[in-house]
Amino acid sequence: MRADRVFAYGATAGLLGDLLLGDPRRGHPVALFGRAAAAVERRLWRDHRGRGAVHTAVCVGGAVALGALTRRAARPSAVASVALTGVATWAVVGGTSLAREARAVGRALEAGDIEGARRRLPHLCGRDPQALDADGIARAVVESVAENTSDAVVGALVWGAVAGVPGLLGFRAVNTLDAMVGHRSPRHLRYGWASARLDDLAGWPGARLTAGLAAVAGPDPRGAVRAWRADAGRHPSPNAGPVEASFAGALGVRLGGTLSYAGRVEHRPVLNGTGRAVRVTDVERAVRLSRRVALLALGACAAGRLLTRGRTS
Repeated sequence: MRADRVFAYGATAGLLGDLLLGDPRRGHPVALFGRAAAAVERRLWRDHRGRGAVHTAVCVGGAVALGALTRRAARPSAVASVALTGVATWAVVGGTSLAREARAVGRALEAGDIEGARRRLPHLCGRDPQALDADGIARAVVESVAENTSDAVVGALVWGAVAGVPGLLGFRAVNTLDAMVGHRSPRHLRYGWASARLDDLAGWPGARLTAGLAAVAGPDPRGAVRAWRADAGRHPSPNAGPVEASFAGALGVRLGGTLSYAGRVEHRPVLNGTGRAVRVTDVERAVRLSRRVALLALGACAAGRLLTRGRTS
């Protein structure tokens, strides 16, 4: 079987598996990678960019090598190749968990249980929940759904289409390392520099595809494109900016502004300033848009792979 069809069938099976099963409660491959990466950090850590670059190379290189070895072992069998691609896709995408956590916070807000919503929010993003009221929590959820649609689903599919199983595992490794050491804490300001920069590069194509598909799938395509063009470049993240701006315009809401991470206050630019403030009901709207974007991304990546007739999987 051609590699393009292997990816198309396997990625479809993997995304369907995520939709039906979600993430495993125990022994998730990404969690196992995280523990391994933490062990590498304990051995290598110094307050130095070079040490951090070695950490990034070891962890990402290991994930890519594992993908290449398993792909090679499965190559003689079309069934095994499709199954491997399906399992790898299921392991690295997280659309169902994203939707589940967002809806859990949304349900708490709808019930007026703001303390319950605050307790659930850290499962979804790193905001300081005690600094947020109900509308602020809803805004944080919508922003997180937008950003993680790219990070947890679309970006992985893009790299899977480009490089098969090694691309799937490599992208998730890069994204996970960025979450672990790429933030600007005193410990990781220099050590996490390489992971953060690599995540910016790896996330670039998926973020643009996500933003474009949000415009196509959302209720206000013109508003999405307008907000993307006007506001994306003002966001401090080169990849979150296009995605959040496009989601904001598509949903007709206003994102960005003042937020707090672990007691550190940031004043971010407002995205889609002509939109209205986020309401609790927008959480479900954002989740549904995320689902539509994921399905369109699967179709776009599979079609792109089929059209190029590549043989890298």
